[in-house]
Amino acid sequence: MDSTERPPGCGVAYVNLRYMLQGVPEQVISTKRTKVAIFLIAAVVVLTDQASKAWALATLSGGRRISLIGQTVDLRLVRNPGSAFGLFSDSTLWVFLASLVVTIGVAVWALMDPEAPAVLGLVLGGGMGNLIDRLLQPPGGGSGHVIDFIYLSFWPTFNLADAAIVTGVALLFYSAFREGRR
Repeated sequence: MDSTERPPGCGVAYVNLRYMLQGVPEQVISTKRTKVAIFLIAAVVVLTDQASKAWALATLSGGRRISLIGQTVDLRLVRNPGSAFGLFSDSTLWVFLASLVVTIGVAVWALMDPEAPAVLGLVLGGGMGNLIDRLLQPPGGGSGHVIDFIYLSFWPTFNLADAAIVTGVALLFYSAFREGRR
């Protein structure tokens, strides 16, 4: 098929895209697609995380709880000054700086590595979501408290950004494990 032919149902945009990409190696095209996917996933995570935290602040303030599954799962507002599991709650600025370095590192990895997996978008978006809290939530300026609201009786309270980070890291480990077994 030459650059002016198109499959049935494809419009002029398809022809123009094929023409523009003519001679571009497929690896470069797929690498750009992956990078776009990484940053789109990150953007969706940030938007979803921040919207859910705004909802939690509006709905769960004043000690209100919403029970989802008995006493096992509920929604309750917690302002977390520390890192994961509430660790380092007296070192909020250091937690912010460490989070910033890790998030920048993930973004650089996503940009520089031609084989960066799309699941990096989960880790990047989660890191950015919590950094926004550190900057904008009281007391602010890098010392802000992260808004957590998902409570499991057997796990510390967390938010959607935390869930994205954990899921992304788990998928990275799973992928590395699978590659190592080949």
